[in-house]
Amino acid sequence: MSAAKSGTFKIGGYIAVNRLGFGAMRITGPGVWDEPKDRAEAIKTLKRLPELGVNFIDTADSYGPETSELLIAEALHPYKGLLIATKGGLVRPGPDNWAPVGRPEYLRQAVRLSLRRLKVERIDLWQLHRIDAKTPREEQFGVIADMQKEGLIRHVGLSEVSVKEIEAAQKFFRVATVQNRYNLIDRHSEDVLDYCAKNTIGFIPWYPLAAGDLAKPGSVLDTVARKLNATPSQVALAWILKRSPVVLPIPGTGKVKHLEENVAAASLTLSDEDFKALDDAGRKAYKQAA
Repeated sequence: MSAAKSGTFKIGGYIAVNRLGFGAMRITGPGVWDEPKDRAEAIKTLKRLPELGVNFIDTADSYGPETSELLIAEALHPYKGLLIATKGGLVRPGPDNWAPVGRPEYLRQAVRLSLRRLKVERIDLWQLHRIDAKTPREEQFGVIADMQKEGLIRHVGLSEVSVKEIEAAQKFFRVATVQNRYNLIDRHSEDVLDYCAKNTIGFIPWYPLAAGDLAKPGSVLDTVARKLNATPSQVALAWILKRSPVVLPIPGTGKVKHLEENVAAASLTLSDEDFKALDDAGRKAYKQAA
């Protein structure tokens, strides 16, 4: 059982990571707020990552807030062989409550505080969590470019953006990754994924395990899962990994058992026939829901 079986991708063309990564949002409490209910289990889950070949970990300053970054540092610093990616640009008024803030001085503060919590001198991949509509995007991109030149950030990513927004950002810095919601039944970012594949930009699908009605008994997903002696979630992960070599799924959990189940999906091999059947069913479900 190893995430290495998912293949590798080079972030920014330089940092090679195993494509099946880990999203660290769920190592916080309910509502992505404060400490996790089982802190010891969350720490065990983090420590299990390198043992399973997971070397790409995605977090954000807003997870907790601060909690996720602090737990990652406690469990994994000095991150030998690991790429810790984080994000900034969202503030947390309360549980399940998120608000974008893209003022240049705030983004600069966010980066410096993440550096402190993660105990590093440079963030290898820092992502703008959301483009703030209240602040000119050129100002947001400009300060990010400045911080990259200053050596605070190595590679830059964006989250929940359109192709046009990626192209606008590319005038300021090379976009190394894009993190948009995407899964078997949610295809609103299909054009963004295609753009990323064409331009060798890492595409990080958040919420990658959603399958909706496709997971019901007798469905295509259920049939393929039974044939492969796997769970529907594992098949959904195998599908998204096969979708494109630039895809870097980051399923998250705060439990070791669930983590191991996710990593096992890297060993699944979908036939082209099963991939197409799942793809067709997913597209149909998305169109019906739209």
